Amino acid sequence: MSEPETISLSASESTAAASATSPEQSSARPLAQTSGGRVSGKTWKVHKAATVRSLLPEGLKTKKWEDRMEKTKKAQAIKKLEAELKEEKLAEAQRRKEITMERKKAAEERRRLEEDKAKMGARKAARLRRRAGRTKKINH
Repeated sequence: MSEPETISLSASESTAAASATSPEQSSARPLAQTSGGRVSGKTWKVHKAATVRSLLPEGLKTKKWEDRMEKTKKAQAIKKLEAELKEEKLAEAQRRKEITMERKKAAEERRRLEEDKAKMGARKAARLRRRAGRTKKINH
């Protein structure tokens, strides 16, 4: 099997060869230089251009990636610190609430015990009076 021969021509030789082979191609209009290589032909259509992003945040307007990453790292560090401070504040508030609740429970327990003690004292006194044989009329 023999390989087919490939002929390499320079740009000027290829255009000359093309014009010599077909007269139809010489009358073709060259394409306008656009991004797609063709023109719409519709004059009312505006040529699309890249969007100008003027409303981007300042962090994204900087050209250097390192600067943006540095700003991002700083922002993350600040957020982390704020979260830690907020967590500490909440923990302190929770601790104070726990202390207050413990005090209230202890005070309620003391009050209940005193009431029970007074009630038991009254019962014991009534029992002693009954043993002594006294009635309500005599005691009062």
